[in-house]
Amino acid sequence: MSSDEHYMRLALTQALAARAAGEVPVGAVIARHGCVVAEAHNEVQLAADGTAHAELLAIRRASEALGSRSLDDCCLYVTLEPCAMCAGACLNARVGRVVYGAFDPQYGCVSSRVDLLDALLTCSINYVGGILEAECAALLHEFFDSKR
Repeated sequence: MSSDEHYMRLALTQALAARAAGEVPVGAVIARHGCVVAEAHNEVQLAADGTAHAELLAIRRASEALGSRSLDDCCLYVTLEPCAMCAGACLNARVGRVVYGAFDPQYGCVSSRVDLLDALLTCSINYVGGILEAECAALLHEFFDSKR
């Protein structure tokens, strides 16, 4: 198993916790030098806050844990392609790399709709999508199917 798959499995564990809490099952992990720095899952319903996405919560927790606003030596693993808000947060936090599982053709702003991480602004972030894509997508499909 690659390190990307290892950390994505940890993010999937967070997504399962989100589902158990009635949230859209998205999980995120931030790793640095082979160690987990922060973990989070969606808390939009719990916090009654549309910005409480897994990525934003993980970035906040990692910045707090490291005592730095710059996460340039960190990698964000998230089970769903980041939206515009979360891609922007990655840029502002200077996340070094982003790895995501499922593509989001409706709201994804890393490669599906637009690519906000590829030098559109003053910097670019290395990224890869599709890591454990089938597992990440299945969790989301099951969740939304159960709501219909």
